Amino acid sequence: MLASAIVLAFQAIRRNPARSFLTVLGVVIGVAAVITMVTLGRGASRAVADQISSLGSNLVVVRPGQRMGPGGERAPQFRAADIQAIRARVASVTAISGVETAGATVVYRAHNWSTSIVGVDNDYFRARQLRVASGRLFSEAEQRSGRPVCVVGETVRRELFGAADPLGARVRVKGFSCDVVGLLTSTGQASMGMDQDDLVIMPLKTVQRRLAGSNDIGQIVLSVRDQESLERAKAELTQVLRERRRIARNEDDNFNVMDTRQIADALTGTTRILTLLLGAVAAVSLVVGGIGIMNIMLVSVTERTREIGIRLAVGALEGDVLLQFLVEAVTLSAFGGLVGVALAAVSSIVLTRMMAVPFAFDPAINAVAFGVAAAIGVVFGYVPARRAARLDPIVALRHE
Repeated sequence: MLASAIVLAFQAIRRNPARSFLTVLGVVIGVAAVITMVTLGRGASRAVADQISSLGSNLVVVRPGQRMGPGGERAPQFRAADIQAIRARVASVTAISGVETAGATVVYRAHNWSTSIVGVDNDYFRARQLRVASGRLFSEAEQRSGRPVCVVGETVRRELFGAADPLGARVRVKGFSCDVVGLLTSTGQASMGMDQDDLVIMPLKTVQRRLAGSNDIGQIVLSVRDQESLERAKAELTQVLRERRRIARNEDDNFNVMDTRQIADALTGTTRILTLLLGAVAAVSLVVGGIGIMNIMLVSVTERTREIGIRLAVGALEGDVLLQFLVEAVTLSAFGGLVGVALAAVSSIVLTRMMAVPFAFDPAINAVAFGVAAAIGVVFGYVPARRAARLDPIVALRHE
C-alpha cells in the first residue's frame, strides 16, 4: 500500500513540475539558509579559536576595567612600576611587557597606509611568540631612550614597500620619522576582519612620548612558564595589582585578567549566540515553505475531487486516500530538503572562502534540517490529506 501511494505521489508531482518546484522552493531556501548560517557560524568560531590560540597557550592579558571592550578607559591605567612589581613577585612569569596602542597613517614616499601603532618592550615578542623574518628587534638603548625605530608587519610592508626591502627605510608617522629595523614573520591569520600582520611595532616609550603623550600603559601582556602554573600566576598577579591600585578587600577589581582560553571562550560564545539567532531567523522560511505546501495540497485536493470520488467508490478506504496525499506532501518537502542540503553545501563552501573562515561541515545539522523539512510535509500535509479522505464519494463524483 505504501509503495503504491509513493508511485501515485510521484505521478501527481510529475503532472505539474513547475508548480511542484515553486511549492518546494520555500523549503529549499529554508533548509539551505539554516545549514549555511550554522556552518558559517561554526567556521567563524573555529577561526576565532585558532586566532586566539596562535597568540600562545600560556599568554595572559591584563586590561583596566572589569570587562573587556568599551568601559575599560574609565579605570586607572597601568604604570611601568606595576610591570616591575609583577616581574619581581610572580615567579612563573617568563616574559612581560606593557602595551600602548594608537592608530596612525604611515607614509613612505608616495605611499601611505592607516594601521595600528603598537608600543611594546622586547618581551612582547617572546610572550606573543612573534619572530622577525629579517632585521632585528629593539636594542636596550632604543627601549630606554624611546628612539623612533620600528618593526613592521607583512601587510604594512606590502602596502608601503611593495617588492622593495623595508630594512633601513625611514617612514613618516604623524610628526616624526621612524627607521625600519625589522620585518615580522607573517602569522597567516587574517580572519573575522582582524589582520594581525597589519601593525607597526615601536618601543613602548616612543609611543608614549610621541603618540600617546603620557606614561600610561593600556594593557599588560605576559606569558607564564607552563599551563600548570597559569592559575597560580593569575592569582598572584591579581594580588599584586590589587595592592598597587589600593583596592580594599570588599571592593571589586578595577582590572581584568584573562588568559587565551578565557578570551577564546568569550569570543566563541558570542559567535555561537549569533549563529543561533541567525539560524532561528532562517528557520522561519521553513515554516513559510510548509504553508506553501499546505496551500498547494489544498488546491490539488480541489482539482482532483472527482479522482478521489472514483477511488472511494471502487473500494478505496479513507486511510488509503489519506496516505496518498500525505505521502505526496512528504515527498515534496523531502525533495526540497535534499535540494536545500545540496545548495547549502555549495553556498557554504563559497561563502567560507569569501569570508576566509574554515569550512566546518556538521553532519548533525544537515540531518536535522532534512528531518525538519520532512516533518513539515507531515504537519502541513495532514490537513489537506484529511480533507481528501473525508470527501463524500457521491458528492465527489458529481464534481466537475
